[in-house]
Amino acid sequence: MKKIFSLMLAAVMATSMLGGCSENQKGGTVNTDGSTSMADVMGALTEAFKEKEPDITVNYSGTGSGSGISGVLDGTCDIGLSSRELKDEEIAQGAVAHIVALDGVAVVVNPNNAVSDLTLEQIADIFTGKISNWSQLGGADAPIAIYGREDGSGTRSAFEEIVGVEGACVYTNEYGSTGDVIGNVASNENAIGYASLSAVSDKVSAVKVGGVAPSESTVKDGSYTIQRPFVMVTKEGTALSEAAQAFLDFAMSAEAEEYIIAAGAVCPN
Repeated sequence: MKKIFSLMLAAVMATSMLGGCSENQKGGTVNTDGSTSMADVMGALTEAFKEKEPDITVNYSGTGSGSGISGVLDGTCDIGLSSRELKDEEIAQGAVAHIVALDGVAVVVNPNNAVSDLTLEQIADIFTGKISNWSQLGGADAPIAIYGREDGSGTRSAFEEIVGVEGACVYTNEYGSTGDVIGNVASNENAIGYASLSAVSDKVSAVKVGGVAPSESTVKDGSYTIQRPFVMVTKEGTALSEAAQAFLDFAMSAEAEEYIIAAGAVCPN
């Protein structure tokens, strides 16, 4: 009888222990929304995080930095994603920035374009229309087609602020994603645009800026001047769910650095 009781007790204790383990496992859904430039970084982070926390689902919507920040402030997403620094008015509304990575904003031209190095002043003059022909820069005698992102894009905001051309650009065309900018520059020999360094492919050429090529090392050491942060945004005074907090903690951890680098971005530390 004692033996049977001992076996029953052991079974109950084992069941209890299993139940305790189950309770310690995190679960739930995390909704993130914002920057399209952060798509590769988010893809790498969510895939790695899934290995750690298989019961947590992280959703990502790329609707633009402004939309992502608004979303976290009005409660329609858990974590906003911004590829620019927060504005004073956003901070005043309670937006809190968590910098997970750095990214260079590459100035891209068609591979057939002979122009390969521009100063920051020349870039400003191109995008404001003061320089309108490639021959003024040692290139072909052809009008410059200026491509950029739509209003509200983090890439656009960062680029215009750093170059000093906020609200003054004369775009030939505006596009809803980084991929569209790259694709259209690739198909027009006279085009120029800008894109996240992590998204640049051999379809386009990234020009040097003041003699410095955009790369992981030049972004990290600050010598490449057109760069911006990749930011996860939360709202001050609003507690994250356990699942959302776990994902944010992972994204900010040293463990996440290898995945951020693999996605083409630069770790801030």
